[in-house]
Amino acid sequence: MKRFRTTELSDPRFEADGLRFITVKTRHLRGRGDICVFVPSGYGRTDLPVVTLLHGVYGSCWCWALKGGAHRTAARMIAAGEIPPFVLAMPSDGLWGDGSGYLPHHGRDFGRWICEDVIDAVRLLVPEAKNSRENYLGGLSMGGYGTLRLAGEYPAVYQAASAHSSITRLEEMARFVEEPVSDYRETDTIEDVIDLFRNEQNLPRLRFDCGIEDELVSGNRLLHQQLTEARIDHVYEEFSGGHEWSYWEEHLVDSLRFFFVDEELDSD
Repeated sequence: MKRFRTTELSDPRFEADGLRFITVKTRHLRGRGDICVFVPSGYGRTDLPVVTLLHGVYGSCWCWALKGGAHRTAARMIAAGEIPPFVLAMPSDGLWGDGSGYLPHHGRDFGRWICEDVIDAVRLLVPEAKNSRENYLGGLSMGGYGTLRLAGEYPAVYQAASAHSSITRLEEMARFVEEPVSDYRETDTIEDVIDLFRNEQNLPRLRFDCGIEDELVSGNRLLHQQLTEARIDHVYEEFSGGHEWSYWEEHLVDSLRFFFVDEELDSD
């Protein structure tokens, strides 16, 4: 079955800072979805790993790049030899309401959009990732919720997942969105991150962090406690800072190191 009815890719003549833009029409969104992509230049490979970053409420595919400078962080770390080259995919969440929650609802599967369509679109339209077999997932706030949930729901897709300032229970969405939480609920949806993790034995490597001034820190601490009690391997860290872009810009480096540097250390 053909994955996308239509695809659009930005013209290289007008691209800047290593950023490309992709739009595809997919049945999972019942319409179009956008992806901002950073591709490092000069490597001549077709098998670069793909790191997907999920944005939070109110945002779209441009936020990680144009509010958090994620592509510049990636380029700097790659150029310095801190991490290997990779393709950075920054999709929209599906643009439902104030935020889709990366959950299935209203006839759309926002999780499968991320875990299936985004990866397939990047492989199809970015030659540097055509033969990629490594996938990593990160996100902030609602995107942190999506990162942790999707790591538990689709554990075979990703080698590792790392989340910042995460919503950890669906009820926390009410702090940020106009839509009632009931709008996100489907009959068989597992809402809380911990319940997904308890049901899955083969999780990817997991990491999450939160600022000590963040309103979501108590939920992150509770999840850390629950994971520890359940003997589920993970890394949890706290840093100074609140629920803000300066925090996420600073600590994206921790996610990228966890994906690539910590993986090498674990294999030694």
